[in-house]
Amino acid sequence: MKSWLWLGGLALLAGCTGIPRGVEPVSGFELERYLGHWYEIARLDHRFERGLDKVSAHYALRPQGGVSVINRGYATAAGQWKEARGRAFFIGDPSVGRLKVSFFGPFFGSYNIIALDQENYEYALVCGASRKYLWILARRPDLDPAKLGALIVRATELGFATDELIFPRHQPLTDLH
Repeated sequence: MKSWLWLGGLALLAGCTGIPRGVEPVSGFELERYLGHWYEIARLDHRFERGLDKVSAHYALRPQGGVSVINRGYATAAGQWKEARGRAFFIGDPSVGRLKVSFFGPFFGSYNIIALDQENYEYALVCGASRKYLWILARRPDLDPAKLGALIVRATELGFATDELIFPRHQPLTDLH
């Protein structure tokens, strides 16, 4: 039942496939380089992720087209993993980091990549349809403090409430089965 509540929360995000005014997705985006495992370094608080640590996302090509999405986090209080599976598709040009993602039926929400290490694809700044949704992702469970600081500054410049960021714990990593 709790996993359905988490999925329901994700569906709330799915109300719109827009992008906040004044925010632009990255161009020159290469999906193949973005695929794989990402760790959530920071996020703005949401009911559907509240209390979760060791949060990660995995992206892979779907045989039927688009991208499969698996979001996973550890609910420390409950002592259990929570997982949401979804699918994503480009909104427009696939060389622009702007997708729509669904975790529940026909409802889609925005997945806007607004900053990206385009040299190595090691970190990204992602937002939803409004400034209420923001994530900092990295390929490793930690991110160089200078790079993290630069992403936070960028998000602040774009009007996100970075003083409210949550930094999920990823250690110890031994129970990530």
